[in-house]
Amino acid sequence: MADLKKFHLEVISPERVFYTGDVEMVELTTTEGDIGIYADHIPLTSIVAPGVLTITESSGGDGLKEAAVLEGFLEILPDKMTILAQSCEWPEEIDMNRAIEARARAERRLKSTDANINMARAELALRKSLVRIHLAESRK
Repeated sequence: MADLKKFHLEVISPERVFYTGDVEMVELTTTEGDIGIYADHIPLTSIVAPGVLTITESSGGDGLKEAAVLEGFLEILPDKMTILAQSCEWPEEIDMNRAIEARARAERRLKSTDANINMARAELALRKSLVRIHLAESRK
């Protein structure tokens, strides 16, 4: 298979420049659904939803990277894509015990009958914990 045209990707979080490099394709979840981006994509801005960010650096077998991205914004230009993420983690950075505890807390809140519980926030916390758990388990 011929190599695809590349474009520049930057993923930036408040703590660090998480990733920068030339890539063939990026897949991630937005509030509108899952999208895949290749070079020369139409300009677009979107809200990033919790999910797995898949970065294809090359068509070869070892050019694939995955990370948990937990909210943010993205901008796509024909030759560059920037993701400003609230939080990003490589699978080896995920604290599995913390993610399992977060899932349990979120599930308890969702089952609660307390009217003071913010259900939307609890659902988001559950989604974030499930993304972390899924990604960490897929790397075992």
